[in-house]
Amino acid sequence: MTENIERVMRTIEERREELVALTQELVRFPTTNPPGMAYRECAEAIGQRLKKRGFTIEYVRGEGAPGDNDRYPRINVVARREGSGAGPCVHFNGHIDVVETGRGWSVDPFAGLVRDGRIYGRGTCDMKAGIAASIVAVEALIDSGLPLPGALEISGTVDEESGGYGGVAYLAERGWFAPTRVQHVIIPEPLNVDRVCIGHRGVWWAELETKGRIAHGSMPFLGDSAIRHMGAVLERLEHEVLPKLSARTTSMPVVPPAARHSTLNINSVHGGQSEDFEGLPAPCVADSCRIVIDRRFLVEETLDGVKGEIRDVLERLVRERPGFAYSMRDLFKVLPVMADRNGPVVKATAAAVRAVLGRDAEIVCSPGTYDQKHIDRIGRLKDCIAYGPGILDLAHQPDEYVGIDDLVASAKVMARSAHQLLTRGA
Repeated sequence: MTENIERVMRTIEERREELVALTQELVRFPTTNPPGMAYRECAEAIGQRLKKRGFTIEYVRGEGAPGDNDRYPRINVVARREGSGAGPCVHFNGHIDVVETGRGWSVDPFAGLVRDGRIYGRGTCDMKAGIAASIVAVEALIDSGLPLPGALEISGTVDEESGGYGGVAYLAERGWFAPTRVQHVIIPEPLNVDRVCIGHRGVWWAELETKGRIAHGSMPFLGDSAIRHMGAVLERLEHEVLPKLSARTTSMPVVPPAARHSTLNINSVHGGQSEDFEGLPAPCVADSCRIVIDRRFLVEETLDGVKGEIRDVLERLVRERPGFAYSMRDLFKVLPVMADRNGPVVKATAAAVRAVLGRDAEIVCSPGTYDQKHIDRIGRLKDCIAYGPGILDLAHQPDEYVGIDDLVASAKVMARSAHQLLTRGA
């Protein structure tokens, strides 16, 4: 059996150029989210390829999900191949959407340029290289002729970058990730090729609004500036809340180390004159100011406590600051998730990392959320991890890239992991 799996490893190495070409093909679909471009085309490319290897292909539209419409339909692809007998299902789930390109690129973000052992482009790291690696890994297993009991699945899902509600959440709500149907899930997120990621911190996004009274800008004393009130909020967050958060640590093995603390990011500030005007602004006192906050919290914290900490700041300002009034609105919330580090998928993937790379895998948690949250919370499927090629710090950056050596190594790890999970009871 050892010789057989080593033959699979050699097959993946021989398909290095094919793996690069598949990554380039996927990157060239500009699946930018928002708004959700080219989802159908990318999903169909994955489906058409896997159909040739005997997979049954289903396209599932996330109807009614945020952002879904006839112009930008939320099209997911799920491919399943039944094996040679009874056994578990191993599922590789990758998101096909990518974030906007932003500024600062020195290469075409959707060309898939190969240079100096790297593939450049938006989504190379996060996470089309991971999808390509999982496809080539599974194809190599199938082509080997090895007995593969159970089932293999690969999905390309949408909207992970905006919460996953049209993708994995939608599928999980409809039973696609039920533990009776799927037993093990590997999500090829870019956590570095020698890491096995078992979970992520929690997140709470909220909009805070301070209220004021409009007046002529030449007589601001007749109004009440919502922006000045928001300045007081920001001052309290800066000098009271942030020091408390930085002092909190977690038992979760979050990377990078600075993310083992609670964090708070001011995502955006909006107030006064509309940002889409042309010409000079009107002379007015702002009667509204809004900020969006991005609070990442630890498994040791509760969501009620996280919210209460911010509400306490605002309520104290109501008592202490004349005219202060506010509203607070939830935008997004996810509890921390962490798989059992001794579970089957963790042990199989860690063993595969050791066999392929010759060193022990680092067991980590992600600073940000990904679709494990929906597989765990909605699907009730606990044996789920993230493992894939790509350097975590490059995600969402200009000149994003993936190393080709890491890409090949990750495909080998995925093939070994899947084989062990499928055959360990055989």
